[in-house]
Amino acid sequence: MASRKPAAGERAGKQGEEGEWERCPVEEVALVVPETDDPSLPVMTFRAWTLGLGSCVVLIFLNTFFTYRTQPLTISGILAQILVLPAGRFMAAVLPDREVRVLGGRLGSFNLNPGPFNVKEHVIITIFANCGVSYGGGDAYSIGAITVMKAYYKQTLSFVLALLIVLTTQLDLSLARLVKNRAKRCGWSRWQDVQTNQYPILGYGWAGMLRRYLVDPAEMWWPSNLAQVSLFRALHEKEAGDEKSRGPSRMRFFLIVFFASFAYYALPGYLLPILTFFSWACWVWPHSITAQQVGSGYHGLGVGAFTLDWAGISAYHGSPLVAPWASIANTAVGFVMFIYVIVPLCYWQFNTFDARRFPIFSNQLFTAAGQKYDTTKVLTKDLDLNVAAYDSYGKLYLSPLFAISIGSGFLRFTSTIVHVLLFHGSDMWKQSRSAMNAVKLDVHAKLMQRYKQVPQWWFLVLLLGSVVVSLLMSFVWKEEVQLPWWGMLFAFALAFVVTLPIGVIQATTNQARSARYLIIASAIVIIAAVQPGYDIIAQFMIGYALPGKPIANLLFKIYGRISTVHALSFLADLKLGHYMKIPPRCMYTAQLVGTVVAGVVNLAVAWWMLDNIENICYVEALQPDSPWTCPKYRVTFDASVIWGLIGPARLFGRHGLYRNLVWLFLAGAVLPVPVWLLSRAFPEKKWIALINIPVISYGFAGMPPATPTNIATWLVTGTIFNYFVFRYRKGWWQKYNYVLSAALDAGTAFMGVLIFFALQNAHHELKWWGTEVDHCPLASCPTAPGIAVKGCPVF
Repeated sequence: MASRKPAAGERAGKQGEEGEWERCPVEEVALVVPETDDPSLPVMTFRAWTLGLGSCVVLIFLNTFFTYRTQPLTISGILAQILVLPAGRFMAAVLPDREVRVLGGRLGSFNLNPGPFNVKEHVIITIFANCGVSYGGGDAYSIGAITVMKAYYKQTLSFVLALLIVLTTQLDLSLARLVKNRAKRCGWSRWQDVQTNQYPILGYGWAGMLRRYLVDPAEMWWPSNLAQVSLFRALHEKEAGDEKSRGPSRMRFFLIVFFASFAYYALPGYLLPILTFFSWACWVWPHSITAQQVGSGYHGLGVGAFTLDWAGISAYHGSPLVAPWASIANTAVGFVMFIYVIVPLCYWQFNTFDARRFPIFSNQLFTAAGQKYDTTKVLTKDLDLNVAAYDSYGKLYLSPLFAISIGSGFLRFTSTIVHVLLFHGSDMWKQSRSAMNAVKLDVHAKLMQRYKQVPQWWFLVLLLGSVVVSLLMSFVWKEEVQLPWWGMLFAFALAFVVTLPIGVIQATTNQARSARYLIIASAIVIIAAVQPGYDIIAQFMIGYALPGKPIANLLFKIYGRISTVHALSFLADLKLGHYMKIPPRCMYTAQLVGTVVAGVVNLAVAWWMLDNIENICYVEALQPDSPWTCPKYRVTFDASVIWGLIGPARLFGRHGLYRNLVWLFLAGAVLPVPVWLLSRAFPEKKWIALINIPVISYGFAGMPPATPTNIATWLVTGTIFNYFVFRYRKGWWQKYNYVLSAALDAGTAFMGVLIFFALQNAHHELKWWGTEVDHCPLASCPTAPGIAVKGCPVF
């Protein structure tokens, strides 16, 4: 592809009177994404189907399997992206150049080997594979709800109902993704965007609207995609300038870092796990509770703790090499403010919410005596709240950091909406009014105009089908789902309202060269991991509407919040296809088929594990060294108890212990206003425009299960590469930064898989000082007088 000179018209934006303005205004995109296209390259080949579906199945199996473990491992699509390259080239070398007729030609035909394995086949295979990645849509979020229903609430659940939950939520998402993919790849005009606006709910309808705001504008560049684009180019292009440039080629650099990362991960992954969290303060003060609360990387504030494990650095916010510097800076402000100022003051100075009765950092639920809360004592046989039993057993309490984290979600939600309305409201309104007019397109959108688009009725059929089935479940399985039909419709409407402002934050960065986008400084990796308080808000609302019903709360969350999450994930894939010039209909097919296959395999694996691994997720009944503790789903269960079983009225209402946290809704709505006013009053002060309240609040997002050490190390690493290296070694950054990110991901993931299947799965475990992570046994102890907890001193 790269060695071929583009034909006339294949390279847009370089000639003609429209000239330079057609180039993407975002510097990172202009440096990384190719501005050429070869429409003759085959895409949906036999190789693409075989390797794509195979990658999807393998990845979803592995990710579902690992997600239940104490140390969950997310295997990214990078693995498939690397492995399918030699596999594709091998198939191109050995398969015959022969036409195969399907049913005698009645269903068409295909060529087993249409030529050399090309980059577009590689991209479409990766799209298939991404459906099998737990972070992109393959590991259906509904599996979390099903796990909680079966493992924690011990609910009798039919496989048919579980499958319908998975497929309806997944199809909603796939449609959103699909529509977005079309938009990106085709560079559709605003007129086409308006057409899909007719879909009023879920991902499909939003996709048409969102393309106008989140795909078409060149400033909406979805930064995480650049790592993928860079890797594709490194694997396929011949770098003609390498002879003159300094340093190894991108492909050679990738291989060097890949093998180094692969070898190194044997240390934190098996031989020396203490490298994951190096909490030196606990060694210096082995008998001090306060010192261990402050210095523990796992159970404390992580002051001075650090990680030498790439998996620990990128565990919750993704690769820090992808996040823009302004996003990192805003997040750092929020992180320092919350972790090093607010939490210590609330715990040691003011004893807020009786904080010293509990560990400073924990995702567990507690009684007033500091013991773990036993939810079985307040449940009826129908999984509703037994009010009399609750009044007798006592109130529910949270650890201080957990409680403040929930409050920060309130602030994030309102600040995101107000921020987008203030800084982008006029632009969105202008775009809506001019949607029927011709719009100038950048080079990538122009190149995509040659491809056939996807009819809107394709999306409409899927949309209506999933909505009908979702509503049907509310009647047929009324007792199991607890969510009435109006709750389903409420979930769809809520997702529709919040998707756009969240998407604007997720899709933009501080590097915008257009004035109207300068204010948004955010990182896709942060928001994709923890949507800005939306999950909390969804459960908060339905918790008031349907108190005492934890299952209804879970399902409302997946239909309301997760439709948005996947819609944004599909948008990101759309942008990847747009950058790599994949035909929209190919993208539609790959995403739809991949999503359905991944959803079915996802449920099948999870169902088998829940039925065949004894006491899975039930920590109290497991052996101390059991790997099946399910920390990821413990947080989901806690949320269902807080918002569904006990309900927000009892915890955050007039007489609730945590009622003052509700004021953060108002604070979130107010805080962006002075920033906006100052940016208007002093437009020459560019730094004011970079102050982003929603992104600042993300500094506290995701804790728990993320730890302060995860985020602190992520911030430091991102600052090194996206500030210092980008500023002082821009040539190196341009050539290697995203390749480095991909190589670190791939090497770590490959070794993680090898360690599990070769050693851990065969029960070859090491037991020595270096395998004891953290060495901070007192970090989880309470400090209030008279609170007795096993293994802790009593004050």
